[in-house]
Amino acid sequence: MELHGVEREAYLKTIGLNVRKERVKKGFSQMELAYRCGKDQPSINRLERGKVNPTIYYLAEIAAGLGIDINTLFEGVDTSLFGDDQLNSK
Repeated sequence: MELHGVEREAYLKTIGLNVRKERVKKGFSQMELAYRCGKDQPSINRLERGKVNPTIYYLAEIAAGLGIDINTLFEGVDTSLFGDDQLNSK
């Protein structure tokens, strides 16, 4: 599926790479991050490889486990392409 010409997989891979980058920066293994988030290690592995489409709540749990702002996970994702109707509630 494409969103404004960008493949969904590209967004998911970017988010996954951001999770991995932050996890490594903190010195956490996938197992430790999973423990901190109440997840299992295989789900963290799938997330980092861009193989799952996580909910915003799931990403909030990951960000909390990493001790970072959730926006950090979206670095490199051009959210302006989503449009106000998809990101903001009015």
